[in-house]
Amino acid sequence: MDKPNHQESPWRCPWPGDDPLYQAYHDHEWGVPLHDDRKLFEFLVLEGAQAGLSWLTILRRREGYRRAFGNFDVQAIANFDKRKVEQLLQDPRIIRNRRKVESAIRNAAAFLRVQEQFGSFDEYIWRFVDGRPIRNAWRNMEQVPASTDLSRKISRDLRARGFSFVGPTIVYAHMQATGMVNDHLLRCFRHSQL
Repeated sequence: MDKPNHQESPWRCPWPGDDPLYQAYHDHEWGVPLHDDRKLFEFLVLEGAQAGLSWLTILRRREGYRRAFGNFDVQAIANFDKRKVEQLLQDPRIIRNRRKVESAIRNAAAFLRVQEQFGSFDEYIWRFVDGRPIRNAWRNMEQVPASTDLSRKISRDLRARGFSFVGPTIVYAHMQATGMVNDHLLRCFRHSQL
């Protein structure tokens, strides 16, 4: 008698655990090179919102952020006024932190200036890695850094351009999320795919 054919799941980085939303994010988004300005801005806002919180907390509110922030329309967000800020601070779908909400608006204005200067935010940010992802070869999570010399350099440059909530750790998380760096562990099925 034949044994049932059990499909074994591929090995993935351990950080998503058993959470289906976290696993889907890991398997389909994290580390995938991203070149769409709207999505790059979305990750900037979400990474800033994450400061002091878990990424899973932000992922669970992502749809709420998309609705509250007009699907991350940078031009519209740059024009949010004080009344809109107060409205957002009452919205339970997002992290209701005044500094983080105001930062998203300031960052939208800075993002528009970068687009004007470089043609796109994509052109600006990817030049820091010469347009190609950095492929790391980590064997365990303890090896993965929270920030690097490059994330510190990008952080300084973003701050000089008027961005906030873009410290070196947030910038490195943004680099990981948008595929500027491949930090999937060597054994993870996504490492070789990316």
